[in-house]
Amino acid sequence: MADSITLRDLEAGDAGWVLMRHGELYWQDEGYGPAFEALVAGILADFIANRGPNDRAWIAVDADGKRHGSVFCVWPEPEVAKLRMFLVEPAMRGTGLAQRLLDAVIGHARANGASRLVLWTHESHRAAGRLYARNGFALLAQVPVTAFGQATQEQTWELRL
Repeated sequence: MADSITLRDLEAGDAGWVLMRHGELYWQDEGYGPAFEALVAGILADFIANRGPNDRAWIAVDADGKRHGSVFCVWPEPEVAKLRMFLVEPAMRGTGLAQRLLDAVIGHARANGASRLVLWTHESHRAAGRLYARNGFALLAQVPVTAFGQATQEQTWELRL
């Protein structure tokens, strides 16, 4: 099923979809309120307004143009790539789509000279954590926090490239 999905760059309407699905899914799965959606909106606005030459977005679409996932890569430092806004629709989880999206980011970071790929997430995203670990990421830090009204463990992961 994931084999029939195309990964393409950001196009018209995609930012709105990324924002909406992050808001809806994190409300449903994590109990995060509108403050989380505001965070995602800020990240998206910054990406669009200040996109650097190595910054990339991948939107997973099927033959009909339906969106099934997203992931972004930004460069906070010349040799550091950062994974952002990684989302796979619930119906596509377990199909290999998450691995394809992660492979795209890792390949892009390597091809553009990053020495490491970093990301920030929460411990509650256990399937994502397992995916990162399987791909060689190391969990660098885990700190208890209250995020968007919910108690969780904030995590920082890193992949040396």
